[in-house]
Amino acid sequence: MGSRNAHRSPAASQAGAGVEESPHGYRIDRPALMAGPWDKRPPGRPPHTQAPRPPRAAARGPAPAAAPRSEVRLYGQNAVDAVFRRRPEAIRKVYLAEARIAALKPLLAWCVKQRVGYRVVADDDLDRLAGSSHHEGVVADVLKAEPVGLSDWLRDLPADGPALAIWLDGVSNPHNFGAILRSAAHFGVAGLLLPRDSGLALSGAAARVAEGGAEHVPLVRLGQADNALAQLRGAGFALVATVVRGGDDLFAAPLPPRLVYVMGAEGEGMDVGLAAACDARLSIPGTGAVESLNVAAATAVLLAQWRMRAGY
Repeated sequence: MGSRNAHRSPAASQAGAGVEESPHGYRIDRPALMAGPWDKRPPGRPPHTQAPRPPRAAARGPAPAAAPRSEVRLYGQNAVDAVFRRRPEAIRKVYLAEARIAALKPLLAWCVKQRVGYRVVADDDLDRLAGSSHHEGVVADVLKAEPVGLSDWLRDLPADGPALAIWLDGVSNPHNFGAILRSAAHFGVAGLLLPRDSGLALSGAAARVAEGGAEHVPLVRLGQADNALAQLRGAGFALVATVVRGGDDLFAAPLPPRLVYVMGAEGEGMDVGLAAACDARLSIPGTGAVESLNVAAATAVLLAQWRMRAGY
């Protein structure tokens, strides 16, 4: 790709728009200046001989618009890079700091080739776009990956062999969700199961904490809890409720090769009826110096134990 053929945003084509070239050879759009009346002459008519008044500097525009409902605004190098590597066709717009041009060269080349818009913007604009200062110089609007249904997920899962899934009951904090996604990707979890009434969804904050893990773990939307339990058991899964106290010792209990850990929200815990419907209960023993681990830390311990003890 010729480095001088980077895609220009529509704003750069307005009258008075300025284009500067970065040290890396990419074009950087600058805000358009307000066009004066001398720019509205009919085609072919010569300009006025009198000197035009200097145009006024453009005022800073309103806060950036949110991504459409079909899209999610991601930020952070690993979150954006994971989408680019696994489903680049989902990328709709990229915003980046000038300092990130060299690191993002493959992504920018793809944007030019596919005619996907990107803009080099100031850091404070990235702060507003991301709603956070933890964007690492890149923000992207991408199409959401909608959760799959349980039946479809089970159909695509190998019928035999080990498989691990996590049922999130009541978990809502995006940072915990992101940390769980990161651990799930690390330990090869086959899916995160979401109750049908759960409002949990991937957000920019969750994807940032997941550090790319969100692209490796499918989200699965459940139906009625009793139907979901029956379907999972029919596919050979055992379901284990994770509880703060009163469960079997995680470090001594046998762990089946096809397992679903059911995780409850901090404070409230999981639904009592759901816990009672599980095949077993497990607790993570500790010193007692603190009441328990938070749900994200507990999930990482549970996943590591399944992988180690079950030998998968």
